Amino acid sequence: MKNFPEHYKELNTWMDKLGVAIPEAMQGFAELHKASITPAALESKTKELIALGIAITVRCDGCITFHVHDALQAGASKEEIAETVSVAILMGGGPSMVYGIEAMQAVSQYQQQGL
Repeated sequence: MKNFPEHYKELNTWMDKLGVAIPEAMQGFAELHKASITPAALESKTKELIALGIAITVRCDGCITFHVHDALQAGASKEEIAETVSVAILMGGGPSMVYGIEAMQAVSQYQQQGL
């Protein structure tokens, strides 16, 4: 089983290093992320849940790591994340079920750390 909190820290470290190598691109991505997640017609929590559903469906481990973390920080409950996993399975089939399991493992690990 992956250690999602550790994976989150490792990805942040490597994103910082990537930011040194390609600062303009990483700054642009950070600005896009901020603009996309900022509450407007949809609240940030809803946007994070959408991002998580997409992350599961496209099978992106790092994206699952980040969007579970950020959804929890935005106030998403375990039940809301589970329903997001359900929709991702609808759209992505069996592979999404496997990555949905990873998302639920991440929820459990983050919650054990008090997030």
